[in-house]
Amino acid sequence: MKLDKKQNRLRRARKTRAKIRKLAMNRLSVHRTPRHIYAQIIDADGSKVLTTASTIDKDAKKELKTTGNIGAASYVGKVIANKAKEIGVKEVAFDRSGFLYHGRIKALAEAAREAGLKF
Repeated sequence: MKLDKKQNRLRRARKTRAKIRKLAMNRLSVHRTPRHIYAQIIDADGSKVLTTASTIDKDAKKELKTTGNIGAASYVGKVIANKAKEIGVKEVAFDRSGFLYHGRIKALAEAAREAGLKF
């Protein structure tokens, strides 16, 4: 049986999330679509979302010209790191949701690190 692209991504996501669950850390979960990028910090047991940031937020729409590029991902990375600092989260596990670590996912992660979030 051959798996398609989405099933492969979801398999990678399950493996990553199982590992993060063992670490018992807050996780920075990232999802991307061709048009937008979303980030949320979820508490260690996975029961609630602590904070979110995305390119569909009103502030992001004012700030950004286009929402599906590396610049937009960097913006979301900075915003999520600043919101995490406000609620007292300093360290997270990075959950890329099975997406490969390049392009917009990498840009978001690096921007969040530069803004002071550790993972």
